[in-house]
Amino acid sequence: MVRYIRYFMKLEAAGGMILLFAAAFAVLLANTPLRDYYFSFLDAPVIIQFGSIVEINKPLLMWVNDGFMAVFFVLVGLEVKREMLVGAISSYQRAVFPAVGALGGMIVPALVYWWINKDIPQYQDGWAIPMATDIAFALGVLGLLGSRVPFALKIFLLALAIIDDLGAIIVIALFFSHELSTRALILASIAIIGLILLNRLKVSNLVAYVIVGLVLWVSVLKSGVHATLAGVIIGFCVPLKGKHGKKPLYEMEHALAPWCSFMILPLFAFSNAGVSLSGIGAEALLSPLTLGVSLGLLLGKPIGVFLFSFLAVKLRLAQLPEGINFKQIFAVAVLCGIGFTMSMFLSGLAFGGEGASELTAFARLGILLGSGVSAVVGYGLLRQFTKSNSV
Repeated sequence: MVRYIRYFMKLEAAGGMILLFAAAFAVLLANTPLRDYYFSFLDAPVIIQFGSIVEINKPLLMWVNDGFMAVFFVLVGLEVKREMLVGAISSYQRAVFPAVGALGGMIVPALVYWWINKDIPQYQDGWAIPMATDIAFALGVLGLLGSRVPFALKIFLLALAIIDDLGAIIVIALFFSHELSTRALILASIAIIGLILLNRLKVSNLVAYVIVGLVLWVSVLKSGVHATLAGVIIGFCVPLKGKHGKKPLYEMEHALAPWCSFMILPLFAFSNAGVSLSGIGAEALLSPLTLGVSLGLLLGKPIGVFLFSFLAVKLRLAQLPEGINFKQIFAVAVLCGIGFTMSMFLSGLAFGGEGASELTAFARLGILLGSGVSAVVGYGLLRQFTKSNSV
């Protein structure tokens, strides 16, 4: 049994499959007689207090979204930094094609959502929800097709999703920070200076980054800036190369990746995907909010990614990677409509994250619909366009 578990965990699609199971289980619980226990579990208060200096009193759902997801964003910061320094976006030639595609994949979905909801003020805060791509799900679908997917296509999707995440981080920093505390921001600035000094001194002991990072996380949490941004800053401050040939960035990335794939992201999915379908009928499915999110993912994402990528090549701003064609780019563009994790996260920021909120429920219904259809259609197109006789 242990051997089979280890084999499963090594599969490229394993993280996406567990994420899907956690989301489906949450939807199931939210629509059975156990729903009261499910929502009560998420609302359970969790308090951490350190004397009279620090007191954090939040429901479990907020600990998942503000705490555990900060760890995930540390991993995102590490991955973005690695790809910028030595990876898929480490040079202009490598970065420009997926960067242009990612830009289109953020602009067009937001425009689709805005156009559908432009006359409804209470819905307009959700414009950023369909902008994101869920890298775990998307790569999981690619993993199901195995070696028939060209390596260059995987790199394109990885680079696009990394840049997409960076765009989402900027959106969170600019548009979802409220009621800023000067004192907390000063403490956060001191912690950031400490992290930069650790980086400049090439300190390889990861414990030092964790300790200073915790100070930064608490300060950012209290400042009014979203706490997950602390995770990105921590990730960016871990050096690629330390003293005595050590590689702190790789060490932390390898340490966090399994925890994020097999615990943090599934826990986030379980905590946020529990949309009660009770009483949801045509009104919910045809709500401008639901349609804006679902069509933003299902139509806006592929149109934006493919159109911007196509124009970049035709205008000679970028080159199509060797060994792949525009049919395959379009299939990947459809797959980018899987916005599950980050879209769920952004819906919580836009509409308050309350599990019983009608706006949140409509937004997450749109995410489930748009992401689900994008996954199925994207998989089918990739299977069709990556046959052995494809050019």
